[in-house]
Amino acid sequence: MAALPDEQRKALIQAAFEGKSSNPYSKFRVGAALLASDGTIIKGANIENASYGGTICAERTAIVKSASEGNRSFAALAVVTDVKSAISPCGLCRQVIREFCAQDMPILLVPADYPLNQDSGDAGKGSVKQTSIGELLPDSFGPEHLELPRGTI
Repeated sequence: MAALPDEQRKALIQAAFEGKSSNPYSKFRVGAALLASDGTIIKGANIENASYGGTICAERTAIVKSASEGNRSFAALAVVTDVKSAISPCGLCRQVIREFCAQDMPILLVPADYPLNQDSGDAGKGSVKQTSIGELLPDSFGPEHLELPRGTI
Protein backbone atom coordinates (compact mmCIF):
# COMPACT_ATOMS: atom_id res chain seq x y z
CA MET A 1 0.00 0.00 0.00
CA ALA A 2 1.43 3.32 -1.05
CA ALA A 3 2.04 6.06 1.48
CA LEU A 4 0.61 9.49 0.79
CA PRO A 5 2.90 12.51 1.00
CA ASP A 6 2.22 14.35 4.30
CA GLU A 7 0.81 17.45 2.59
CA GLN A 8 -1.72 15.43 0.57
CA ARG A 9 -2.63 13.34 3.62
CA LYS A 10 -3.34 16.42 5.74
CA ALA A 11 -5.36 18.11 2.98
CA LEU A 12 -7.42 14.96 2.44
CA ILE A 13 -8.18 14.56 6.15
CA GLN A 14 -9.08 18.25 6.48
CA ALA A 15 -11.46 17.97 3.52
CA ALA A 16 -13.14 14.94 5.09
CA PHE A 17 -13.76 16.90 8.30
CA GLU A 18 -15.20 19.76 6.21
CA GLY A 19 -17.48 17.31 4.40
CA LYS A 20 -19.47 16.28 7.47
CA SER A 21 -23.03 17.59 7.64
CA SER A 22 -25.87 17.34 10.12
CA ASN A 23 -28.19 14.35 9.91
CA PRO A 24 -31.76 14.69 11.12
CA TYR A 25 -32.39 11.03 11.97
CA SER A 26 -29.30 9.20 13.22
CA LYS A 27 -27.33 12.29 14.33
CA PHE A 28 -24.30 10.28 13.12
CA ARG A 29 -22.21 12.61 11.00
CA VAL A 30 -19.75 11.14 8.51
CA GLY A 31 -17.47 12.98 6.12
CA ALA A 32 -15.39 11.53 3.32
CA ALA A 33 -12.81 12.98 0.99
CA LEU A 34 -11.66 11.20 -2.12
CA LEU A 35 -8.33 12.11 -3.70
CA ALA A 36 -8.52 11.78 -7.47
CA SER A 37 -5.42 10.78 -9.38
CA ASP A 38 -5.24 14.30 -10.84
CA GLY A 39 -4.96 15.78 -7.31
CA THR A 40 -8.58 16.95 -7.05
CA ILE A 41 -10.26 16.33 -3.69
CA ILE A 42 -13.96 15.43 -3.78
CA LYS A 43 -15.92 15.80 -0.52
CA GLY A 44 -18.85 13.67 0.53
CA ALA A 45 -21.26 13.60 3.46
CA ASN A 46 -23.81 11.02 4.52
CA ILE A 47 -27.20 12.22 3.34
CA GLU A 48 -30.13 10.78 5.29
CA ASN A 49 -33.67 10.15 4.15
CA ALA A 50 -36.78 9.43 6.23
CA SER A 51 -37.16 6.06 4.49
CA TYR A 52 -33.62 5.14 5.63
CA GLY A 53 -33.17 3.02 2.49
CA GLY A 54 -32.75 6.25 0.57
CA THR A 55 -29.79 7.25 2.73
CA ILE A 56 -26.41 7.45 1.02
CA CYS A 57 -23.17 7.23 2.96
CA ALA A 58 -20.39 9.82 2.72
CA GLU A 59 -18.01 7.46 0.94
CA ARG A 60 -20.54 6.69 -1.79
CA THR A 61 -21.50 10.36 -2.07
CA ALA A 62 -17.89 11.30 -2.87
CA ILE A 63 -17.44 8.44 -5.34
CA VAL A 64 -20.73 9.14 -7.13
CA LYS A 65 -20.02 12.89 -7.34
CA SER A 66 -16.66 12.19 -8.94
CA ALA A 67 -17.77 9.35 -11.22
CA SER A 68 -20.77 11.35 -12.47
CA GLU A 69 -18.32 14.03 -13.64
CA GLY A 70 -16.24 11.42 -15.47
CA ASN A 71 -13.40 11.01 -12.96
CA ARG A 72 -12.94 7.35 -12.05
CA SER A 73 -9.28 7.25 -11.09
CA PHE A 74 -8.52 7.64 -7.38
CA ALA A 75 -5.43 7.75 -5.18
CA ALA A 76 -6.80 7.77 -1.60
CA LEU A 77 -9.89 8.09 0.60
CA ALA A 78 -10.31 9.57 4.10
CA VAL A 79 -13.36 8.88 6.29
CA VAL A 80 -14.19 10.78 9.50
CA THR A 81 -17.01 10.65 12.05
CA ASP A 82 -17.81 12.25 15.40
CA VAL A 83 -16.62 9.08 17.17
CA LYS A 84 -13.27 9.17 18.97
CA SER A 85 -12.10 5.97 17.33
CA ALA A 86 -11.58 5.10 13.68
CA ILE A 87 -14.81 3.84 12.08
CA SER A 88 -14.72 1.63 9.00
CA PRO A 89 -16.99 1.97 5.94
CA CYS A 90 -20.18 -0.12 5.91
CA GLY A 91 -20.49 -3.20 3.72
CA LEU A 92 -22.27 -1.44 0.87
CA CYS A 93 -19.64 1.31 0.80
CA ARG A 94 -16.90 -1.31 0.80
CA GLN A 95 -18.38 -2.91 -2.32
CA VAL A 96 -18.68 0.46 -4.09
CA ILE A 97 -15.10 1.36 -3.11
CA ARG A 98 -14.03 -2.03 -4.48
CA GLU A 99 -15.75 -1.22 -7.78
CA PHE A 100 -14.02 2.14 -8.30
CA CYS A 101 -10.69 1.93 -6.43
CA ALA A 102 -7.54 -0.14 -6.58
CA GLN A 103 -7.44 -2.83 -3.92
CA ASP A 104 -4.26 -1.36 -2.42
CA MET A 105 -5.38 2.30 -2.50
CA PRO A 106 -4.88 3.93 0.94
CA ILE A 107 -8.04 4.40 2.99
CA LEU A 108 -7.56 6.62 6.04
CA LEU A 109 -9.97 5.99 8.92
CA VAL A 110 -9.83 9.14 11.01
CA PRO A 111 -11.19 9.51 14.56
CA ALA A 112 -13.01 12.66 15.66
CA ASP A 113 -10.18 13.70 17.96
CA TYR A 114 -7.50 13.38 15.26
CA PRO A 115 -6.24 16.97 15.53
CA LEU A 116 -5.53 16.43 19.25
CA ASN A 117 -3.11 13.58 18.67
CA GLN A 118 -2.08 13.53 15.03
CA ASP A 119 -0.78 10.20 13.79
CA SER A 120 0.53 9.03 17.14
CA GLY A 121 1.18 5.62 15.65
CA ASP A 122 -0.84 3.68 18.20
CA ALA A 123 -4.34 2.37 17.56
CA GLY A 124 -5.79 4.45 20.36
CA LYS A 125 -7.69 7.71 20.35
CA GLY A 126 -6.58 10.31 17.88
CA SER A 127 -4.59 8.05 15.58
CA VAL A 128 -5.41 7.48 11.94
CA LYS A 129 -5.77 3.89 10.82
CA GLN A 130 -4.50 3.37 7.27
CA THR A 131 -5.96 0.39 5.48
CA SER A 132 -7.11 -0.57 1.97
CA ILE A 133 -10.19 -2.12 0.41
CA GLY A 134 -8.17 -5.30 -0.10
CA GLU A 135 -7.84 -5.51 3.68
CA LEU A 136 -11.40 -4.38 4.43
CA LEU A 137 -13.06 -6.65 1.86
CA PRO A 138 -10.88 -9.73 1.30
CA ASP A 139 -11.87 -12.28 -1.34
CA SER A 140 -14.11 -9.66 -2.89
CA PHE A 141 -16.15 -9.71 -6.08
CA GLY A 142 -15.23 -7.07 -8.63
CA PRO A 143 -15.76 -6.04 -12.24
CA GLU A 144 -13.01 -8.35 -13.49
CA HIS A 145 -15.06 -11.34 -12.31
CA LEU A 146 -17.77 -10.51 -14.85
CA GLU A 147 -15.29 -11.37 -17.61
CA LEU A 148 -14.49 -14.88 -16.35
CA PRO A 149 -15.57 -17.83 -18.53
CA ARG A 150 -18.78 -19.51 -17.44
CA GLY A 151 -19.87 -23.11 -17.71
CA THR A 152 -23.33 -24.19 -18.67
CA ILE A 153 -25.86 -25.04 -16.02
